[in-house]
Amino acid sequence: MSQVHLRHGVFVPPFHPMDENPTACIDRDLELMQWLDRLGFHEAWIGEHHSAGFEVISSPELFIAVAAERTKHIRFGTGVISLPYHQPLMVANRIVQLDHMTKGRIMFGAGPGLLASDALMLGIDPDTQRDRMAQALDVILRLFNGEFVTEKTDWYTLVNARLHIPPFTKPHPEVAVASAVTPSGGRLAGKYDLGMICVAATNPFGYDALGANWAIANELAAEQGRKMDPNRLRLVGPMHIAETREKAWENCRFGFEKYIDYLNNNQPRFIVPPGKDKLEWFVENKFGVVGTPDDAIALIQRLKDKQGDFGVFLQQAHNWADWEQTKRSYELYARFVMPHFSGDNRMRTESYDWCGDNRDLLAEKRSSAAKAMFDKHEAEQLAAKAQKELAMARPVAGKEAW
Repeated sequence: MSQVHLRHGVFVPPFHPMDENPTACIDRDLELMQWLDRLGFHEAWIGEHHSAGFEVISSPELFIAVAAERTKHIRFGTGVISLPYHQPLMVANRIVQLDHMTKGRIMFGAGPGLLASDALMLGIDPDTQRDRMAQALDVILRLFNGEFVTEKTDWYTLVNARLHIPPFTKPHPEVAVASAVTPSGGRLAGKYDLGMICVAATNPFGYDALGANWAIANELAAEQGRKMDPNRLRLVGPMHIAETREKAWENCRFGFEKYIDYLNNNQPRFIVPPGKDKLEWFVENKFGVVGTPDDAIALIQRLKDKQGDFGVFLQQAHNWADWEQTKRSYELYARFVMPHFSGDNRMRTESYDWCGDNRDLLAEKRSSAAKAMFDKHEAEQLAAKAQKELAMARPVAGKEAW
């Protein structure tokens, strides 16, 4: 049997339409964390964005600090911290502090930064971002491992730098790198033995790159005598489910068009043919699922068939539907999709099937037991009656002599 047990979570950019109150949007994202915690989701990864309008969380660390106080079990990851925007010592210390504050419920996700508009505001050439991410990640891992780091680059300086306090998690929190289409994520994951978050797993381009990037990670790991652990491979995809496909589609008319328009606003990604319904085109091209729990199961199984075992499926949070229907979608996922892959109902199903297969025998045994009980009761009643009659017929002591 596979030693990889699929876990479930969310990847929260987050996406919120431009006409909504941003304070209410953040409050709702925090409420979502509480809802997912109650439903038994395992992880939530929170994004970092500074421009483009739709994604309203600038500091995943601040969000996680509040969310962790309101939840009990769910683990939180930075999904991701854009390393070229930050001094690496500051990132390392913030993650370690969160590790202590959450008692080990923090995971560190790192990336180069997705939005070119973020980089340009900071005066960063987007062409340098992946190299800077690799530089910063190397330093952060060395700091996590207790090293003293002295290093000068064209964008940061460290002089005998070290962590202020050691990590709560030993040896340090789990680290994962974002991977989409380019091989940079796979290269870093393989070099440093890290997890991977494939943020475009259901996008046809990302789907096609899944195997290649994982292979790159495994090749680099093998050069160092290691194997990549599929438990730390996370695949991201959007979905919305309801009791019926028709209801799911109706729900998604609420917010899908704003979602797709945003994704195309800062970078043309989903070019819908003129006159084509955007939601229909999106689903037909297998970018995501709008349907039932069975459709969600089919998507995850398609990814497993393509990739093999992986550790976590992360739903991309998107607000295609209104708030109540969004919560309902996650509830249906927890009720029907999670147990399908966990096997938690296997023994219940075996028991149910065994009873069905042996129904006649069980009915006979039950009838026989019931009849035996009636027979026993009747026999005991007859015996009691006979004893009573015998007692009444026996002369009272001393009466005969008188």
